[in-house]
Amino acid sequence: MKGFILGILLLCISPLLNAQNNSAHMRISVITCGPGNELYSLFGHTALRIIDSVNHTDVVYNWGGFTFDQPNFYLKFMRGKLLYYSSADAFPEFMYEYIYDHRTVYEQELKIDSASKQNIINAVNFNMQGNNRFYKYDFLLDNCTTRVKDIVLKNIQGDTIHNRIVPAGTTSRDLIHYYLERGGQHWTKIGIDILLGGRVDQVVSNDEAMFMPEFFMKGLATSSDKGVYVAKNKTVLLKGDNGDGSSGKYIPLITLTIISVALFVVSKLHAKWAKRFTSFADALLLYITGLIGLLLLFMWFATDHTVCKNNINLVWALPFNLPVAFCLIKKPSWLSNYFFIVAVITAVFIATWFWVPQQLNIALLPVVILLLNRYINLSNKYRKVI
Repeated sequence: MKGFILGILLLCISPLLNAQNNSAHMRISVITCGPGNELYSLFGHTALRIIDSVNHTDVVYNWGGFTFDQPNFYLKFMRGKLLYYSSADAFPEFMYEYIYDHRTVYEQELKIDSASKQNIINAVNFNMQGNNRFYKYDFLLDNCTTRVKDIVLKNIQGDTIHNRIVPAGTTSRDLIHYYLERGGQHWTKIGIDILLGGRVDQVVSNDEAMFMPEFFMKGLATSSDKGVYVAKNKTVLLKGDNGDGSSGKYIPLITLTIISVALFVVSKLHAKWAKRFTSFADALLLYITGLIGLLLLFMWFATDHTVCKNNINLVWALPFNLPVAFCLIKKPSWLSNYFFIVAVITAVFIATWFWVPQQLNIALLPVVILLLNRYINLSNKYRKVI
């Protein structure tokens, strides 16, 4: 039914998109949607609104759609090969979701000439045709926001100039942190920092910073064509009630520090229960870090996610730890040498923690220090067994 309605809608607006001679009656604006409470909506959304006062249409174009009925959906999603597509919705239908979720929606009407409007309409029309609707999503380089940004800024007549919209030295990871911390996703921030490699630690330009909806909105507000701003001041179409969850920023660091210190203290006790618990904890640490390491290798080499490549977290999340965890029972002779080597690697890694070319999550530091302590103890333990 939704596909049928979409088809009818596209037929109704086709005269709008094919009107090549005069676009003066068109009103084009950029819609920026604030973040939601769920992780999938945490970064907000960007869309393009076109109002035709002659044909009496009010349509919002999106580039963030995907369907679950694609073959091998979850495998494609994991490997970064999932196809996203453009879609068109009547404005009231588009707003329904944001009204229901109490999310803020902003609008920036473009102040551009008819030729620029027609260029944008032609680009939208091209994106709505056949296979042109589909594209392979890339979080940094090709997403729902960058699609709108490119259509708008590349089709405005004349030179467009941007003032600085982010502080000097800002990276993509900094912008991701901004959203995660504001949304109270502090534990999720750790997981994302583990998965994302050094690609997101490169300093971003104005254009690169606008891969996020809020920063494209800021960039558009400071864009000008021959000294004239290309967009009017933003207006609030819908005021949401999303709160600020940044107050618990240090909870993960405090929690992981307490757990690491507690495990360290227990490992120094001589009671039988403490020794058994320490042996179990050692195996669990090796098992978990090994699994994380295998995941990082998969995301680096077996997917198209460019943001997951060159990941230095593999230095502490060693994939070799997984088979080693199962070797603790048989106690092979090489265990002592293995733990000595990884202890040296981990010690060097800790010493260079703040200088490696990738921003590491500080909440992981007490865990890595605990790993170093356990590697040293395990190396000594299995040396005595030999």
